[in-house]
Amino acid sequence: MFLQQPAIFYNMVFDWPARHWTAKHLSEVLHGKQIRFRMGMKSTNTVPQFETTCSYVEATLEEFLTWNCDQSSVSGPFRDYDHSQFWAYADYKYFVHLFEDKTDIFQDVIWSDFGFPGRTGRESTLWIGSLGAHTPCHLDSYGCNLVFQVQGRKRWHLFPPEDTPFLYPTRIPYEESSVFSKINVVNPDLKRFPQFQKAQRHVVTLSPGQVLFVPRHWWHYVESIDPVTVSINSWIELEEDHQTRVEEAITRMVVCALKTAEDPDNTRAWLNPTEVEETSHEINCHYLNGAVSAFLDHYRTSKVVETQTLRTSREHKKKEKLNMHNQMQVEQTCSQNLTKGSIKQEAASPFGPDLVAVISSSEESSLERGDVFESDGKDFVDKDGEHCGKLHCTKRQRMMSKSVNAFVGHIASDNTMVPSQTFISTDDLLDCLVNPQVTRIVAQLLIQGKSL
Repeated sequence: MFLQQPAIFYNMVFDWPARHWTAKHLSEVLHGKQIRFRMGMKSTNTVPQFETTCSYVEATLEEFLTWNCDQSSVSGPFRDYDHSQFWAYADYKYFVHLFEDKTDIFQDVIWSDFGFPGRTGRESTLWIGSLGAHTPCHLDSYGCNLVFQVQGRKRWHLFPPEDTPFLYPTRIPYEESSVFSKINVVNPDLKRFPQFQKAQRHVVTLSPGQVLFVPRHWWHYVESIDPVTVSINSWIELEEDHQTRVEEAITRMVVCALKTAEDPDNTRAWLNPTEVEETSHEINCHYLNGAVSAFLDHYRTSKVVETQTLRTSREHKKKEKLNMHNQMQVEQTCSQNLTKGSIKQEAASPFGPDLVAVISSSEESSLERGDVFESDGKDFVDKDGEHCGKLHCTKRQRMMSKSVNAFVGHIASDNTMVPSQTFISTDDLLDCLVNPQVTRIVAQLLIQGKSL
């Protein structure tokens, strides 16, 4: 749990019964059970292929395997999808739903080997895909991630949390606990997203029998590079998740309020298909109150409200700086000792020869890094040198009103289209309001207010 970068575990699952869970084996275990597949295009578009733009098919694993053998004349649920043009992905299949009448199978997955007693397939998710199947680049709000590759290979593109400003985060499409990137990281539009060039990419190909550890808030884009891939993962809960649930509740409330006000009948355009819960304002208020109450109850019990929630103590900051310094030293040592096929184990792995760090694939370490937006905490100063603080509110309101009236007047007198770069959409506003940095501050203010 102290690892600050992705790593691959070798030789950890050699005795797991789940290592035999090929798609063929699972098709026999599930006895023709219908599974939902996401259908995507095999294309090289620079726009991410979000789930809201995909089609969906209900089919058995046997039907999937038949279609995946490129039998184009086959009838059935995949008949409208040319195998040469489409990929299929059965993702986010929770064991508790998939194997609800075969609970003994949960014991085939032994996460307790990683130091989590009692954790089995019950807390796991299954992923089955064809060549080209992928998830758009995103970060998971909750926990850290352990991924066991069973069949085929998957290529992971990973980016550290500090690269968030360079990945242009968005919450549309909305899915609780998933922050998406506007960028197709395997075919980026650098003219539209120039800051992405500063991102530090880590690429690793995960092979059968290997387990990948993805630390908290690491961005990842995952693609299947073999004809059939099967993976099992489990998200491990963390102390920080208590505050993150408050942040997610804030995000949910703001997104739903603005998007349903925009068009209450068109949730399909912005709500991810996996997000099927009620989205009324009343339910979201209840959700937010529950998250704040749970947070306060947890930290009152553990008596660490100040140190673990607000992160303001000097001791904590010193530890963070020390960890960062140590991490940089380890990474520097790793990069110096890296050859194409091996890493010196004593530098990369504190847990022995079977754990290998996933290092950055970029060789350009001279790029300057830092937040896109910085503030010294002072009042904003306008172009005339006037401070636009509380005392100058009336002046600002008059200026804004005059400017807006002039803008509206221009639109009324000229029926031509407003240039795209001057039009601010609801999504543009949401990208700012529910940016992870903003919701974190709002959550801390809410918690402070309720804990005083």
